[in-house]
Amino acid sequence: MEDKKALQSHSLFLDDRRYGKLTGIQDIHSFNENEILLLSEAGKILLKGEQLHVKSLNLEKGEAEIEGRVNHISYLTRTAGKKNDPLMKRLFR
Repeated sequence: MEDKKALQSHSLFLDDRRYGKLTGIQDIHSFNENEILLLSEAGKILLKGEQLHVKSLNLEKGEAEIEGRVNHISYLTRTAGKKNDPLMKRLFR
């Protein structure tokens, strides 16, 4: 029998739109100062804002901390995001 990794619960804490702590994080797909795209137990999470950066990341614990001004948070399906990007952007990843 295969041992399957137990699903970790997911949480998102955002303080004053400037500091965030997320749990249940599996990976970071991409980030820049305007967007952070994370993969979590709950699916993909897209954070948009200004001067965003990943302060810390611990994939063993499934935790990430972000700083900057968060203007938008979206939960996407696990397959969303890539198909909505322009063709040229998807080709040159």
